[in-house]
Amino acid sequence: MNWKEFLKKHKLEEGQLVKIIEGKEEYKGSILPSTEEDKEILRLKLNSGYNVGLKITEKLKVEKLEGTQKVGKAKTEKIKQKEGLPTIAILHTGGTIASRVDYKTGAVNTTFDEEDLLTMYPEIAGKCNLVSKHLSNMWSDDMRFEHYKVMAKAIQEMIKKNVKGIIIGHGTDTLHYTSAALSFMLENVPIPVLIVGAQRSSDRGSSDAAMNLDCAAEFILKTDFAGVGVCMHHSSNDDKCSVINGCKARKMHSSRRDAFKAINDTPIALIDYKTKKIDFLKNNYQRRNNGKNFKIKDAMEEKVAILKIHTNMFPEQFEFYYKNGFKGVVIEGTGLGQTPGFVSDEHNKIHAKLWKSLEELCKKCLVVVTTQTIYGRVHQHVYDKGVEVAKLGAIGCEDMTTETAFVKLAWLLGNYKKEEAKKLITQNLRGEINKTLPYEEEIGE
Repeated sequence: MNWKEFLKKHKLEEGQLVKIIEGKEEYKGSILPSTEEDKEILRLKLNSGYNVGLKITEKLKVEKLEGTQKVGKAKTEKIKQKEGLPTIAILHTGGTIASRVDYKTGAVNTTFDEEDLLTMYPEIAGKCNLVSKHLSNMWSDDMRFEHYKVMAKAIQEMIKKNVKGIIIGHGTDTLHYTSAALSFMLENVPIPVLIVGAQRSSDRGSSDAAMNLDCAAEFILKTDFAGVGVCMHHSSNDDKCSVINGCKARKMHSSRRDAFKAINDTPIALIDYKTKKIDFLKNNYQRRNNGKNFKIKDAMEEKVAILKIHTNMFPEQFEFYYKNGFKGVVIEGTGLGQTPGFVSDEHNKIHAKLWKSLEELCKKCLVVVTTQTIYGRVHQHVYDKGVEVAKLGAIGCEDMTTETAFVKLAWLLGNYKKEEAKKLITQNLRGEINKTLPYEEEIGE
Protein backbone atom coordinates (compact mmCIF):
# COMPACT_ATOMS: atom_id res chain seq x y z
CA MET A 1 0.00 0.00 0.00
CA ASN A 2 1.39 3.40 -0.93
CA TRP A 3 0.91 6.63 1.03
CA LYS A 4 -1.89 7.96 -1.19
CA GLU A 5 -3.86 4.71 -0.80
CA PHE A 6 -3.24 4.87 2.94
CA LEU A 7 -4.64 8.41 3.14
CA LYS A 8 -7.67 7.44 1.06
CA LYS A 9 -8.36 4.37 3.17
CA HIS A 10 -8.34 6.35 6.43
CA LYS A 11 -9.97 9.47 4.94
CA LEU A 12 -6.93 11.65 5.63
CA GLU A 13 -5.35 14.53 3.76
CA GLU A 14 -1.97 16.22 3.58
CA GLY A 15 -1.46 18.48 6.57
CA GLN A 16 -3.90 16.48 8.72
CA LEU A 17 -2.91 16.20 12.39
CA VAL A 18 -2.84 12.53 13.40
CA LYS A 19 -1.60 10.13 16.01
CA ILE A 20 0.08 7.07 14.50
CA ILE A 21 0.53 4.01 16.69
CA GLU A 22 3.19 1.48 15.67
CA GLY A 23 3.43 -1.24 18.28
CA LYS A 24 4.41 0.47 21.52
CA GLU A 25 5.46 3.69 19.78
CA GLU A 26 3.21 6.71 19.24
CA TYR A 27 3.86 9.61 16.86
CA LYS A 28 1.86 12.83 16.74
CA GLY A 29 2.27 15.17 13.83
CA SER A 30 0.98 16.42 10.50
CA ILE A 31 1.04 14.35 7.33
CA LEU A 32 3.66 15.30 4.74
CA PRO A 33 3.60 14.25 1.09
CA SER A 34 5.86 11.36 0.14
CA THR A 35 7.90 11.12 -3.05
CA GLU A 36 7.81 8.44 -5.70
CA GLU A 37 10.99 6.96 -4.22
CA ASP A 38 9.43 6.59 -0.77
CA LYS A 39 5.79 6.13 -1.71
CA GLU A 40 5.42 3.26 0.77
CA ILE A 41 6.54 5.54 3.63
CA LEU A 42 4.18 7.71 5.67
CA ARG A 43 5.98 10.96 6.51
CA LEU A 44 5.03 13.08 9.52
CA LYS A 45 6.13 16.49 10.71
CA LEU A 46 6.36 16.07 14.49
CA ASN A 47 5.60 18.82 16.99
CA SER A 48 9.34 19.07 17.66
CA GLY A 49 9.85 20.22 14.08
CA TYR A 50 11.62 17.05 12.97
CA ASN A 51 10.34 14.66 10.31
CA VAL A 52 9.78 10.93 10.76
CA GLY A 53 9.09 8.26 8.16
CA LEU A 54 7.04 5.13 8.97
CA LYS A 55 6.82 2.04 6.81
CA ILE A 56 3.17 1.61 5.76
CA THR A 57 1.84 -1.75 6.94
CA GLU A 58 -1.49 -3.11 8.10
CA LYS A 59 -0.17 -2.83 11.68
CA LEU A 60 -0.19 0.97 11.65
CA LYS A 61 -3.07 2.39 13.66
CA VAL A 62 -4.34 5.88 12.98
CA GLU A 63 -6.23 8.38 15.13
CA LYS A 64 -7.36 11.57 13.43
CA LEU A 65 -6.76 14.70 15.51
CA GLU A 66 -8.39 18.09 15.24
CA GLY A 67 -6.95 20.55 12.75
CA THR A 68 -4.35 20.75 10.03
CA GLN A 69 -0.89 22.30 9.87
CA LYS A 70 -0.46 24.62 6.95
CA VAL A 71 1.78 27.62 6.73
CA GLY A 72 0.16 30.93 6.01
CA LYS A 73 1.48 34.43 5.85
CA ALA A 74 2.31 35.77 9.28
CA LYS A 75 0.27 38.76 10.33
CA THR A 76 2.29 41.94 10.23
CA GLU A 77 1.82 45.23 12.00
CA LYS A 78 3.31 48.54 11.13
CA ILE A 79 6.14 49.42 13.50
CA LYS A 80 5.55 52.72 15.25
CA GLN A 81 8.48 54.99 15.99
CA LYS A 82 8.74 56.11 19.63
CA GLU A 83 10.23 59.44 20.48
CA GLY A 84 13.39 59.36 22.57
CA LEU A 85 14.37 55.76 21.85
CA PRO A 86 17.57 54.86 19.96
CA THR A 87 17.21 53.24 16.56
CA ILE A 88 18.51 49.85 15.46
CA ALA A 89 18.57 48.90 11.79
CA ILE A 90 17.79 45.35 10.70
CA LEU A 91 19.09 44.21 7.32
CA HIS A 92 17.37 41.13 5.99
CA THR A 93 19.22 38.61 3.79
CA GLY A 94 17.25 35.40 4.44
CA GLY A 95 18.21 32.16 6.16
CA THR A 96 16.58 30.15 8.94
CA ILE A 97 16.20 33.20 11.16
CA ALA A 98 13.58 34.42 8.66
CA SER A 99 12.08 31.03 7.86
CA ARG A 100 9.11 28.89 8.68
CA VAL A 101 8.46 25.21 8.11
CA ASP A 102 6.25 24.52 5.11
CA TYR A 103 4.16 21.63 6.36
CA LYS A 104 3.21 20.60 2.86
CA THR A 105 6.80 19.75 2.00
CA GLY A 106 8.41 19.41 5.43
CA ALA A 107 11.09 21.82 4.29
CA VAL A 108 12.20 25.15 5.70
CA ASN A 109 11.54 28.07 3.35
CA THR A 110 12.92 31.60 3.46
CA THR A 111 9.59 33.29 2.76
CA PHE A 112 9.52 36.23 5.16
CA ASP A 113 10.14 39.86 4.37
CA GLU A 114 11.63 42.38 6.76
CA GLU A 115 8.31 43.46 8.28
CA ASP A 116 7.66 39.86 9.27
CA LEU A 117 10.92 39.85 11.23
CA LEU A 118 9.96 42.99 13.11
CA THR A 119 6.48 41.69 13.93
CA MET A 120 7.76 38.28 15.07
CA TYR A 121 9.91 39.79 17.82
CA PRO A 122 7.94 42.57 19.56
CA GLU A 123 10.28 42.48 22.57
CA ILE A 124 12.93 44.15 20.39
CA ALA A 125 10.52 46.77 19.09
CA GLY A 126 9.62 47.61 22.70
CA LYS A 127 13.12 48.76 23.66
CA CYS A 128 14.15 50.73 20.58
CA ASN A 129 12.96 52.11 17.28
CA LEU A 130 13.50 49.85 14.31
CA VAL A 131 14.21 50.53 10.67
CA SER A 132 14.71 47.77 8.18
CA LYS A 133 15.89 47.10 4.67
CA HIS A 134 15.27 44.02 2.57
CA LEU A 135 18.46 42.97 0.79
CA SER A 136 17.66 39.43 -0.25
CA ASN A 137 15.75 36.26 0.60
CA MET A 138 18.35 33.59 0.04
CA TRP A 139 20.12 30.61 1.48
CA SER A 140 23.55 31.65 2.65
CA ASP A 141 25.41 29.10 0.53
CA ASP A 142 24.21 31.07 -2.51
CA MET A 143 26.15 34.13 -1.34
CA ARG A 144 28.81 35.62 -3.60
CA PHE A 145 31.28 38.45 -3.06
CA GLU A 146 28.87 40.87 -4.75
CA HIS A 147 26.36 40.26 -1.96
CA TYR A 148 28.93 41.40 0.61
CA LYS A 149 29.25 44.67 -1.31
CA VAL A 150 25.47 45.14 -1.23
CA MET A 151 25.54 44.65 2.56
CA ALA A 152 28.44 47.09 3.00
CA LYS A 153 26.62 49.81 1.06
CA ALA A 154 23.41 49.22 3.05
CA ILE A 155 25.41 49.51 6.27
CA GLN A 156 26.90 52.78 5.07
CA GLU A 157 23.39 54.04 4.30
CA MET A 158 22.17 53.17 7.79
CA ILE A 159 25.17 54.79 9.46
CA LYS A 160 24.27 58.03 7.70
CA LYS A 161 20.85 57.77 9.37
CA ASN A 162 22.59 57.79 12.78
CA VAL A 163 21.36 54.38 13.91
CA LYS A 164 22.71 53.02 17.19
CA GLY A 165 23.71 49.74 15.59
CA ILE A 166 22.89 47.25 12.87
CA ILE A 167 21.65 43.66 13.00
CA ILE A 168 22.02 41.53 9.87
CA GLY A 169 19.72 38.51 9.71
CA HIS A 170 21.70 35.81 7.92
CA GLY A 171 21.70 32.08 7.20
CA THR A 172 24.17 30.26 9.44
CA ASP A 173 25.94 28.02 6.93
CA THR A 174 28.21 30.75 5.53
CA LEU A 175 27.59 33.40 8.18
CA HIS A 176 31.26 33.35 9.23
CA TYR A 177 32.40 34.11 5.67
CA THR A 178 30.16 37.18 5.66
CA SER A 179 31.28 38.34 9.10
CA ALA A 180 34.92 38.12 7.98
CA ALA A 181 34.21 39.90 4.69
CA LEU A 182 32.40 42.79 6.38
CA SER A 183 35.14 43.01 9.01
CA PHE A 184 37.66 43.80 6.27
CA MET A 185 35.37 45.90 4.07
CA LEU A 186 34.23 48.20 6.89
CA GLU A 187 37.32 50.08 8.00
CA ASN A 188 36.83 51.90 11.32
CA VAL A 189 33.09 51.25 11.33
CA PRO A 190 31.78 53.55 14.11
CA ILE A 191 28.90 51.40 15.38
CA PRO A 192 28.25 47.72 16.15
CA VAL A 193 27.32 45.53 13.20
CA LEU A 194 26.10 42.18 14.53
CA ILE A 195 25.37 39.25 12.26
CA VAL A 196 22.67 37.05 13.72
CA GLY A 197 21.32 33.71 12.56
CA ALA A 198 19.22 30.85 13.85
CA GLN A 199 19.69 27.10 13.81
CA ARG A 200 15.97 26.40 14.27
CA SER A 201 13.16 28.08 12.31
CA SER A 202 10.99 30.60 14.10
CA ASP A 203 7.86 28.45 14.33
CA ARG A 204 9.59 25.71 16.31
CA GLY A 205 9.50 25.63 20.09
CA SER A 206 13.26 25.15 20.19
CA SER A 207 13.95 28.13 17.94
CA ASP A 208 16.94 30.25 18.92
CA ALA A 209 15.94 33.18 16.71
CA ALA A 210 14.22 35.40 19.30
CA MET A 211 16.95 35.00 21.91
CA ASN A 212 19.78 35.68 19.45
CA LEU A 213 18.07 38.82 18.17
CA ASP A 214 17.15 40.09 21.64
CA CYS A 215 20.69 39.61 22.95
CA ALA A 216 22.10 41.37 19.90
CA ALA A 217 19.80 44.32 20.53
CA GLU A 218 20.79 44.46 24.21
CA PHE A 219 24.47 44.46 23.29
CA ILE A 220 24.00 47.28 20.78
CA LEU A 221 21.99 49.41 23.18
CA LYS A 222 24.11 48.97 26.31
CA THR A 223 27.77 48.80 25.24
CA ASP A 224 30.47 50.97 23.68
CA PHE A 225 31.46 48.25 21.20
CA ALA A 226 31.98 49.17 17.56
CA GLY A 227 32.90 46.73 14.82
CA VAL A 228 31.64 43.54 13.23
CA GLY A 229 30.63 40.62 15.42
CA VAL A 230 28.57 37.44 15.43
CA CYS A 231 25.84 37.08 18.08
CA MET A 232 24.59 33.52 18.63
CA HIS A 233 23.81 31.04 21.43
CA HIS A 234 26.79 30.49 23.74
CA SER A 235 25.53 27.09 24.93
CA SER A 236 22.72 24.75 23.96
CA ASN A 237 20.65 26.19 26.81
CA ASP A 238 18.58 29.36 26.59
CA ASP A 239 20.81 31.22 29.01
CA LYS A 240 23.49 33.28 27.25
CA CYS A 241 24.56 34.51 23.85
CA SER A 242 28.13 35.29 22.92
CA VAL A 243 29.46 38.06 20.72
CA ILE A 244 32.44 36.84 18.70
CA ASN A 245 34.91 38.82 16.60
CA GLY A 246 33.74 38.60 12.98
CA CYS A 247 37.07 37.14 11.86
CA LYS A 248 37.26 34.53 14.61
CA ALA A 249 33.80 32.95 14.42
CA ARG A 250 33.18 29.57 12.83
CA LYS A 251 30.20 27.26 12.56
CA MET A 252 31.21 24.06 14.37
CA HIS A 253 28.03 21.99 14.33
CA SER A 254 25.34 21.38 11.73
CA SER A 255 22.33 21.70 14.04
CA ARG A 256 23.20 22.62 17.65
CA ARG A 257 22.08 26.06 18.73
CA ASP A 258 25.56 26.81 20.08
CA ALA A 259 27.15 25.97 16.74
CA PHE A 260 29.32 29.10 16.57
CA LYS A 261 32.55 29.21 18.51
CA ALA A 262 35.44 31.63 18.81
CA ILE A 263 38.40 29.89 17.14
CA ASN A 264 41.81 30.52 18.72
CA ASP A 265 40.14 33.30 20.65
CA THR A 266 37.59 34.02 23.36
CA PRO A 267 34.22 35.71 22.82
CA ILE A 268 34.21 39.46 23.21
CA ALA A 269 31.29 39.32 25.62
CA LEU A 270 28.46 37.20 26.98
CA ILE A 271 24.87 38.44 27.27
CA ASP A 272 22.57 36.88 29.86
CA TYR A 273 19.19 36.44 28.18
CA LYS A 274 17.17 36.55 31.41
CA THR A 275 18.95 39.24 33.42
CA LYS A 276 20.26 41.19 30.39
CA LYS A 277 23.63 41.47 32.15
CA ILE A 278 26.60 41.83 29.80
CA ASP A 279 30.02 40.48 30.79
CA PHE A 280 32.99 41.49 28.67
CA LEU A 281 35.66 38.81 28.32
CA LYS A 282 38.01 40.99 26.27
CA ASN A 283 39.13 44.59 26.67
CA ASN A 284 40.96 45.07 23.37
CA TYR A 285 37.97 45.71 21.15
CA GLN A 286 37.11 48.65 18.94
CA ARG A 287 34.98 51.32 20.59
CA ARG A 288 32.46 53.87 19.38
CA ASN A 289 33.45 57.44 18.59
CA ASN A 290 37.16 56.67 18.31
CA GLY A 291 37.68 59.59 15.94
CA LYS A 292 38.94 57.43 13.09
CA ASN A 293 37.72 57.93 9.55
CA PHE A 294 35.16 55.33 8.43
CA LYS A 295 35.82 53.90 4.97
CA ILE A 296 34.41 51.15 2.83
CA LYS A 297 36.91 49.06 0.90
CA ASP A 298 34.69 46.53 -0.81
CA ALA A 299 36.76 45.35 -3.77
CA MET A 300 37.21 41.57 -3.84
CA GLU A 301 39.27 39.45 -6.22
CA GLU A 302 36.89 36.86 -7.65
CA LYS A 303 39.46 34.26 -8.66
CA VAL A 304 40.46 33.00 -5.21
CA ALA A 305 39.97 29.42 -4.02
CA ILE A 306 40.47 26.95 -1.17
CA LEU A 307 42.37 23.71 -1.77
CA LYS A 308 42.04 21.13 0.99
CA ILE A 309 45.01 18.82 1.42
CA HIS A 310 44.27 15.11 1.68
CA THR A 311 45.96 11.80 0.97
CA ASN A 312 46.35 10.49 -2.59
CA MET A 313 46.53 13.90 -4.29
CA PHE A 314 47.56 14.53 -7.89
CA PRO A 315 49.56 17.33 -9.58
CA GLU A 316 46.51 18.29 -11.63
CA GLN A 317 44.75 19.46 -8.48
CA PHE A 318 47.38 22.18 -8.03
CA GLU A 319 47.72 22.88 -11.74
CA PHE A 320 44.02 23.62 -12.15
CA TYR A 321 44.25 26.99 -10.42
CA TYR A 322 47.16 28.54 -12.27
CA LYS A 323 45.94 27.13 -15.58
CA ASN A 324 42.54 28.74 -15.05
CA GLY A 325 43.65 32.23 -14.10
CA PHE A 326 43.24 32.14 -10.33
CA LYS A 327 45.05 34.92 -8.48
CA GLY A 328 45.10 33.46 -4.98
CA VAL A 329 44.80 30.04 -3.33
CA VAL A 330 44.38 29.09 0.32
CA ILE A 331 45.90 25.68 0.96
CA GLU A 332 44.28 24.06 3.97
CA GLY A 333 47.27 21.99 5.02
CA THR A 334 47.69 19.15 7.45
CA GLY A 335 49.03 19.60 10.98
CA LEU A 336 51.20 22.69 11.21
CA GLY A 337 50.62 23.56 7.55
CA GLN A 338 52.13 20.72 5.53
CA THR A 339 51.32 19.42 2.05
CA PRO A 340 52.33 16.16 0.32
CA GLY A 341 55.48 16.46 -1.78
CA PHE A 342 58.18 14.15 -0.41
CA VAL A 343 58.99 10.81 -2.03
CA SER A 344 59.58 8.01 0.48
CA ASP A 345 59.12 4.85 -1.65
CA GLU A 346 57.86 3.59 -5.01
CA HIS A 347 54.25 4.13 -4.01
CA ASN A 348 54.43 7.94 -3.82
CA LYS A 349 56.85 8.76 -6.66
CA ILE A 350 54.16 10.99 -8.13
CA HIS A 351 54.80 13.42 -5.28
CA ALA A 352 57.90 14.68 -7.10
CA LYS A 353 55.62 15.97 -9.86
CA LEU A 354 53.15 17.23 -7.29
CA TRP A 355 55.89 19.28 -5.64
CA LYS A 356 56.75 20.88 -8.99
CA SER A 357 53.09 21.75 -9.53
CA LEU A 358 52.95 23.40 -6.10
CA GLU A 359 56.10 25.36 -6.92
CA GLU A 360 54.55 26.59 -10.17
CA LEU A 361 51.35 27.48 -8.34
CA CYS A 362 53.32 29.64 -5.90
CA LYS A 363 55.01 31.45 -8.80
CA LYS A 364 51.77 32.33 -10.54
CA CYS A 365 49.37 32.82 -7.61
CA LEU A 366 49.55 34.24 -4.13
CA VAL A 367 49.44 31.03 -2.06
CA VAL A 368 48.78 31.00 1.67
CA VAL A 369 48.55 28.09 4.10
CA THR A 370 46.15 27.37 6.97
CA THR A 371 45.67 24.25 9.06
CA GLN A 372 42.70 21.90 8.79
CA THR A 373 42.93 21.15 12.51
CA ILE A 374 40.70 24.24 13.08
CA TYR A 375 42.32 25.12 16.42
CA GLY A 376 46.01 26.00 16.63
CA ARG A 377 48.27 27.82 14.22
CA VAL A 378 50.52 27.24 11.24
CA HIS A 379 54.23 26.75 12.08
CA GLN A 380 56.34 26.45 8.94
CA HIS A 381 59.69 26.03 10.71
CA VAL A 382 59.05 23.07 12.99
CA TYR A 383 59.27 20.25 10.41
CA ASP A 384 61.39 20.10 7.29
CA LYS A 385 58.24 19.67 5.19
CA GLY A 386 56.90 23.02 6.42
CA VAL A 387 60.25 24.67 5.72
CA GLU A 388 60.23 23.39 2.15
CA VAL A 389 56.66 24.53 1.58
CA ALA A 390 57.67 28.00 2.78
CA LYS A 391 60.68 27.98 0.44
CA LEU A 392 58.36 27.35 -2.49
CA GLY A 393 56.59 30.59 -1.63
CA ALA A 394 53.50 29.52 0.32
CA ILE A 395 52.86 31.90 3.22
CA GLY A 396 51.68 30.63 6.60
CA CYS A 397 48.51 32.31 7.89
CA GLU A 398 49.29 32.19 11.61
CA ASP A 399 46.12 31.22 13.54
CA MET A 400 43.55 32.37 11.00
CA THR A 401 40.71 30.03 10.11
CA THR A 402 40.62 28.84 6.53
CA GLU A 403 37.43 30.79 5.87
CA THR A 404 38.87 34.05 7.19
CA ALA A 405 42.11 33.53 5.26
CA PHE A 406 40.10 32.94 2.08
CA VAL A 407 38.10 36.13 2.52
CA LYS A 408 41.11 38.18 3.58
CA LEU A 409 43.14 36.97 0.60
CA ALA A 410 40.35 37.89 -1.82
CA TRP A 411 39.96 41.28 -0.13
CA LEU A 412 43.70 42.04 -0.16
CA LEU A 413 44.07 41.12 -3.83
CA GLY A 414 41.05 43.27 -4.62
CA ASN A 415 42.39 46.37 -2.85
CA TYR A 416 46.19 46.09 -2.99
CA LYS A 417 48.94 45.09 -5.36
CA LYS A 418 50.21 41.51 -5.05
CA GLU A 419 53.46 42.40 -3.27
CA GLU A 420 51.66 44.54 -0.71
CA ALA A 421 49.05 41.82 -0.22
CA LYS A 422 51.91 39.38 0.55
CA LYS A 423 53.02 41.60 3.42
CA LEU A 424 49.54 42.29 4.76
CA ILE A 425 48.32 38.68 4.81
CA THR A 426 50.32 37.99 7.99
CA GLN A 427 49.54 41.33 9.65
CA ASN A 428 46.69 41.63 12.12
CA LEU A 429 44.21 44.06 10.58
CA ARG A 430 40.85 43.23 12.19
CA GLY A 431 41.66 40.91 15.08
CA GLU A 432 42.02 37.94 12.74
CA ILE A 433 45.48 37.03 14.09
CA ASN A 434 46.49 36.37 17.69
CA LYS A 435 50.22 36.12 18.19
CA THR A 436 49.74 34.12 21.39
CA LEU A 437 47.02 31.56 22.00
CA PRO A 438 45.40 30.39 25.24
CA TYR A 439 46.16 26.91 26.51
CA GLU A 440 44.76 24.48 23.93
CA GLU A 441 42.34 22.66 26.25
CA GLU A 442 40.62 25.95 26.98
CA ILE A 443 40.21 27.14 23.41
CA GLY A 444 36.58 27.35 22.37
CA GLU A 445 35.20 26.65 25.85
